[in-house]
Amino acid sequence: MYEYIKKLMFLLDPENAHNLAEFSLKNGYKICPFAFSLYAKKHFVTDEALHQEIEGIKFLNPLGLAAGFDKNATMIKPLTALGFGHIEYGTLTPKPQEGNPKPRLFRYPEYNSIQNAMGFNNDGADKIASRVRKLYPYTVPLGANIGKNKTTPSENALDDYFILLDKFKELCDYFVINISSPNTKGLRDLQNEEFIHSLFKTGVTITDKPIFLKLAPDMTTQNAINLALAAKESGAKGIIATNTTIDYSLLPDAKDFGGISGEVLKEKSYNFFKEIAKELYGKITLISVGGIDSSEEAYKRIKAGASLVQIYTSFIFNGPSGLEEINKGLIKLLKNDGFSHISEAVGADLRGKD
Repeated sequence: MYEYIKKLMFLLDPENAHNLAEFSLKNGYKICPFAFSLYAKKHFVTDEALHQEIEGIKFLNPLGLAAGFDKNATMIKPLTALGFGHIEYGTLTPKPQEGNPKPRLFRYPEYNSIQNAMGFNNDGADKIASRVRKLYPYTVPLGANIGKNKTTPSENALDDYFILLDKFKELCDYFVINISSPNTKGLRDLQNEEFIHSLFKTGVTITDKPIFLKLAPDMTTQNAINLALAAKESGAKGIIATNTTIDYSLLPDAKDFGGISGEVLKEKSYNFFKEIAKELYGKITLISVGGIDSSEEAYKRIKAGASLVQIYTSFIFNGPSGLEEINKGLIKLLKNDGFSHISEAVGADLRGKD
């Protein structure tokens, strides 16, 4: 059924298709929540072999939805019913903003990839907080992915993050600091040790919720390691790698702006994550995202050191059934390697196990 729906959706402009999907999911759930409950009962994977407690948060399965799909926290309930073990909403900013000029979202079906230049378009902190307040605490862990407004000068960027940490500290299970999107001018310039030290040292005094740092895949691995260590020393509890890439050589006919995600990012994302994990595994929680589209790829990231994995683009191309396939596939892969629980597989390659 999803293949048929996808064919119809792909006839639309990508952003219009996304808006239609959002409308359908949130209103479909309101009209018929029972149908979503039935789907979840049958397809949501909750095998104990996948249960984990990370930073005091309980995860029923390791597969999460990366930020960017549900920017305004309007689809949390239906997305959970489809099988996600955790969901990040956002990226959100203190003030509402329209984002970058359209067109700003492009799909490449032959490469199972997407290029986006959205620019943190969102409803703003007040409206999103009001929305999340109606359902939090929630069934699965929720992450608040936060960024600065486009109009906020870099020298005042810390204020935007502090505002959001304070406003959402009772509305999420963890935070993700987004200074790695390529779609807000000057944002990646904040990926420096001075800013990270200042952000996390003050951030941990504002909230006791774990704060993670999301990194871009376009810096050198040594620079990424240095930033991750700086974040850890200042109170960060986790590293998410990676955001979208501006390596336009990965995608034929790519635009010269925005960030690329999907299958073409897979190898770059994995290699970047693997190098970071060699230095950070066992010292801080690691989450891998970027090009993950199968249980085999998810398991590869887990054995490389990821406690959790996230998807976005593969959800668009493979649909809800892909979530069940990845989680059930992970259970089989664990058994094949003689593991009874996912925790035994996390970082297995780094511990010298097959």
